[in-house]
Amino acid sequence: MRSDQQPVPIKIAILAMGGEGGGVLADWVVSTAEKAGFYAQTTSVPGVAQRTGATIYYVEILPVQRSTGQQPVLGLMPVPGDVDVVLASELMESARAVQRGLVTPDKTLLITSSNRVYAMPEKMAMGDGRQDSEALLTTGRQAARQYVCHDFAALAAKHGSVISASLFGVLAASGVLPLPREAFEATIRQSGVGVNASLAAFEAGYGAWSAPASEASAALASGVAPASPSAAPDQGQQQHRVQAALDPRLAGLEAQMSQAFPSDVHAVVSAGIARTADYQDPAYARQYLAFLQPVVVLDTDPGRKYRLLETVARHLALWMTYEDTVRVAELKIRRTRFDRVRAEHGVQSAQLVQVNEFFHPRLEEIADTLPTGMANRLLRTGWMRGLVQRHTRKGRVIHSNRLGGFLMLYLVASLRGIRRRSLRYAREHAEMARWLEQIIRLAPDHYDLACEVAACQNLVKGYGDTHARGLRSFQMLMGALPHLERHDSPALQLAGLRQAALADDKGNTLETQLAAMNVPGFLRP
Repeated sequence: MRSDQQPVPIKIAILAMGGEGGGVLADWVVSTAEKAGFYAQTTSVPGVAQRTGATIYYVEILPVQRSTGQQPVLGLMPVPGDVDVVLASELMESARAVQRGLVTPDKTLLITSSNRVYAMPEKMAMGDGRQDSEALLTTGRQAARQYVCHDFAALAAKHGSVISASLFGVLAASGVLPLPREAFEATIRQSGVGVNASLAAFEAGYGAWSAPASEASAALASGVAPASPSAAPDQGQQQHRVQAALDPRLAGLEAQMSQAFPSDVHAVVSAGIARTADYQDPAYARQYLAFLQPVVVLDTDPGRKYRLLETVARHLALWMTYEDTVRVAELKIRRTRFDRVRAEHGVQSAQLVQVNEFFHPRLEEIADTLPTGMANRLLRTGWMRGLVQRHTRKGRVIHSNRLGGFLMLYLVASLRGIRRRSLRYAREHAEMARWLEQIIRLAPDHYDLACEVAACQNLVKGYGDTHARGLRSFQMLMGALPHLERHDSPALQLAGLRQAALADDKGNTLETQLAAMNVPGFLRP
């Protein structure tokens, strides 16, 4: 507020996702201001386009004492270029605020959490669709008058609270609102819900205003993006190895691996043993090792660091544990999953939780689960197809925490016993066998090309349309191999084609490049 002009409101935009307490944070800010005698109001604009639905909460506060005169007219929406404070619960949301023009270098204090909750386009990408966290950080720093970035989500979780409490703390510490810390704490106490945890998270956020950046934020600030789960395989491999060591049924397989495989690939192969056994049974893990034996014989040069064997071991384990309806149902009813849901949402022991599972299986996915003969009959018989499609036209919601819903999922998961006789198993393993044959054929004379063929498996993922599109791209690449082998640098060419296949989910980029390379069967556009 300037002394020579009319008082102006303090304008705060809060960008948060579902379950993060953005509405609570906005209400806390308004309540604190009103208790101090200021004019204040909040509005919100929900969004459902990504993640669990990001929402913009907008708060305007006129920091003057209420009078008996005419009340001020406060804005209902943030105006680009005219926002004093932006609070973002996630790094991408801070970038969205910049993109919308809510953050400006002459006016805005940008407070953001450094954690990432990946958006749907990032998750749905055929390859690694994650946005560069370092670029998001740089964008925010350059756009704001003042920039504060810490892992406020981790600070809140450490104290059993949600991110709204830690963000409330850093807002109080910023001094944007001319109010003492005690006024903010009083608002939390008067809320009457999770007071102790919220106060602890508030204190952590308050201290973060002047404290050094957290480890994740420090890594970002130094130009190194924090590792994501998919970018840190060693931790996951070690976890699988511990699981294998704890399962006495796998001890013999672990011993076999130690004797027959070079130590350089033990971590990856051990993870594959644990993964395939968990997916089906120890016999399936034994089959996994048997598939790898011909590659062990071919990849004997330590100078190459057993790159082929390691690549095949990783991608073979992924392919053998393809996603099907049985696997999805099994994972949804595991105790560890219910424990994780309760932990992520901070559920107390006396509280009840309802878990809604959304299922919409297609006719093809149902057929994939059945034994081959029965599945083919279903797909060929008109009245049977019509009957199944009539009952599966609409998706349904199953409550897995209730007896009926749990038993329904348990029944589907129990079909694991007939998985080896299913249509999907036969189809996946036939394609897998052809892939391994190509690798074994190429390895003696075209080692690098064999490694690239092994890496092409990362196109085959997911289920439904995602799986069909990825498999189609994979088959196009395998069909192009004879053409590539007649040219120089076939491994580099295949690597480029694989990246083209990951560029879009429809395969248009791949088809264009195949046509440009004069691969038979593909015409130039």
